Amino acid sequence: MLVAADKFKGSLTAVQVAERVTAGLRRVVPGVEVTSLPVADGGDGTVDAAVAAGFARHEVRVAGPLGDEVTAAFALRGDTAVVEMAEASGLQRLPAGVLAPLTASTYGAGELLRAALDAGARTIVFGVGGSATTDGGAGMLSALGARFLDADGEPVPPGGGGLAELASADLSGLDPRLASVELVLASDVDNPLTGPKGAPAVYGPQKGASPEDVRALDEALTHYAKILEGAPAPGGAGSGGPSGARDASGAGRGAVLGARAAEHAVSPGAGAAGGIGYGALLVGARFRPGIEVMLDVLGFAAALERAELVITGEGSLDEQTLHGKAPAGVAAAARAAEKEVVAVCGRLTLPPEALGRAGIRRVYPLTGVEPDVATCIADAGPILERVAEQIARDFLV
Repeated sequence: MLVAADKFKGSLTAVQVAERVTAGLRRVVPGVEVTSLPVADGGDGTVDAAVAAGFARHEVRVAGPLGDEVTAAFALRGDTAVVEMAEASGLQRLPAGVLAPLTASTYGAGELLRAALDAGARTIVFGVGGSATTDGGAGMLSALGARFLDADGEPVPPGGGGLAELASADLSGLDPRLASVELVLASDVDNPLTGPKGAPAVYGPQKGASPEDVRALDEALTHYAKILEGAPAPGGAGSGGPSGARDASGAGRGAVLGARAAEHAVSPGAGAAGGIGYGALLVGARFRPGIEVMLDVLGFAAALERAELVITGEGSLDEQTLHGKAPAGVAAAARAAEKEVVAVCGRLTLPPEALGRAGIRRVYPLTGVEPDVATCIADAGPILERVAEQIARDFLV
């Protein structure tokens, strides 16, 4: 039995989901062998999932989205680091009731990447999601050595709104270690930077952006990408991938980003986490669906091989689940290995045929035990144990 579920956001972490499911299973079948592998898709909870899989947790003090210092963590095993941008620049780092769509910065996420480099990381899985920011990764790049100046030669204000004042950019001073690191951009979204499906339009409103803010941010990020076309390029980083090799145009130190800045702006993942994906692509990151990356990093294949039944899940199984979320990734991998999959969730809105196509045989929502949604959220742990008891009776007895 393998429990590979994501968090129930606002109720249970992925680790707690695994613990509760295991407890429920063992209440019915005390001797059942259960392997717990909490999973994440690159968003909040990614570092916790890595730590649960055996990575060491490293804490550092970095800038939060509004500049106040916060304690954030990354995970390290050997020379592989898992960095979660939401640890530094996520919505949960904002003061209660405060949203700052125009001014929130990813500077702290860049400090986290730098801390991973300082710790000796040679491969960095950069999980992005749950951000408070829409600054195109400019804050992150600044923390790594880039310069973004206004017409007076002063640094532009933090956040996406400040990029409207951008007159010049220079990436030549980026940390040279980026050129020799494999940086993987792990995200569950493939949006471009700007436009109708870009970061401001699609994700800005959930960060507090009004329609006027969305327009201002989209214009500012479009301007940002245009200015970057003429920006001095990193010394190797972003000029041919992690090896630092020059591309066909001969880009390298002294060259400008040119068309690559425009190409990256429309690349899949550029719009992830308020455009931090764009910043990562500029320094040579390789985009991969977050759950695929995390399953590799967490050792899912080996755990799957030993399992007869896989239990996955997340707080809400809905249409978004089918587009790169953790349960869909787990189910796809399990189906390829001809393993049976069931899911647990707080709320279910997907029809049976959609679940079947995703490779999920049956779903056990908390609302099937307790119809009141508020009670399910408040008492998710005990109710999930009762759900797991039913799974045990259906599949193990």
